Amino acid sequence: MSDPMRPPVSRAALRTAVVWEVLQDALDRRVKATGRESLDVLDTGGGSGNFAVPLARLGHLVTVVDPSPNALFALERRAAEAGVADRVRGVQGDAHGLFDVVERGGYDAVLCHGVLEYVDDPAEGVLNAVAALRPEGVLSLLAAGLGGAVLARALAGHFKEARQALGDPDGRWGEGDPVPRRFTAEQLTALVEGAGLRVGAVHGVRVFADLVPGVLVDTEPGALDALLELESTAAELPAFHSVATQLHVLANL
Repeated sequence: MSDPMRPPVSRAALRTAVVWEVLQDALDRRVKATGRESLDVLDTGGGSGNFAVPLARLGHLVTVVDPSPNALFALERRAAEAGVADRVRGVQGDAHGLFDVVERGGYDAVLCHGVLEYVDDPAEGVLNAVAALRPEGVLSLLAAGLGGAVLARALAGHFKEARQALGDPDGRWGEGDPVPRRFTAEQLTALVEGAGLRVGAVHGVRVFADLVPGVLVDTEPGALDALLELESTAAELPAFHSVATQLHVLANL
């Protein structure tokens, strides 16, 4: 079967390549363990289908829960264009009222990407995601990293904002910060373990991709591939988790 989850190497691919690789490997293992070629996947906050549509192209059945009608409309159009409309279902809702729109314990895998930054109670958000899993199910959790934001503000010359983020309980650098909350790897793993899951892996995402000048990557032969390899290698090393723009936690029930 072709690998639609790993897009051609591009600047945009650098931002998701690590997550795609880890997620696909986890789903492949679940396919073998269940003996089913198609898994039931729940994508909370899945928006217009950046993950849902490629998952559906792999043959999985994906339910996307998102509060935005516009995002769900875009999801429907995107799924139709990809020829997977019959394997993607979009429903309006959020992490707080998740079981008003989906079934408890009905999914082999749950994606919780870019959700915990915005919910009122991150612990409740994780607990709801876990409650949607079947036994031995997989949770893929992606959230904004504190260290990456601090580093980015400092490198941009906004030293007071970088210091503000370090001392802020939510990791915010000021009133103009568009992200309501950021996490350390330790905070995310504590949330996951507190919900009763076993953490399988933690990866730093976008360790270098947001820092390397675009002109260097776009003009230097082979630079993009080399940067992608560097990202993949650094993602697994705990030393780099503290400077990653995002953090990815993979866990099992």
